[in-house]
Amino acid sequence: MKSVILSSVLPLATVITALVGIAGAASAAEPDKQFFQSAEGKWIGPGEIVAGKYKGTKFNCSFTGSTPDGKVGMSLDGGCRVGMFTQPMSAKIERKGREGYKGSFMGGATGAGLDIIGGNVVDPHKVVFTINRNQLRGVMQARIPDDNSMTVTIAVRVDDQLVPVIGMSLKRVDAVEVGSIAPN
Repeated sequence: MKSVILSSVLPLATVITALVGIAGAASAAEPDKQFFQSAEGKWIGPGEIVAGKYKGTKFNCSFTGSTPDGKVGMSLDGGCRVGMFTQPMSAKIERKGREGYKGSFMGGATGAGLDIIGGNVVDPHKVVFTINRNQLRGVMQARIPDDNSMTVTIAVRVDDQLVPVIGMSLKRVDAVEVGSIAPN
């Protein structure tokens, strides 16, 4: 059962990897800086595998995003829960000069995770990364449309088409103010 759950979470790891750590070059464009800074903080939310063998599997995730001192980029650490099992997840992505973004999720393709082999920040609200593990090729897209929400989609290449396989909808929880009753 655990291997089924971990297999279900691996594609999720791809999404997270793309979102995760970015220790970039200081010369990165302003939209890159804006995007990664907007991903800082604590995020929680549901996700679902929407295609493939584990279609319909739902999970809940909790992540903390941070940017390294003096660098453009970020790290994303946390985990996702499927039923009673929790899978720790972390990722790092780094701008490698003119080569673009490179990174790994959970040790990369040589470990139990995925490699990020390219990508770019489209604007201050959206990033798209190319992902790879052995014969698996695809993309991870993260969109932060406002200060308190992030959507992540992972799609894999099947023949000549990109097929969405994982979707996540995260909400920021560190900037949420909870009302209180002041003492009289």
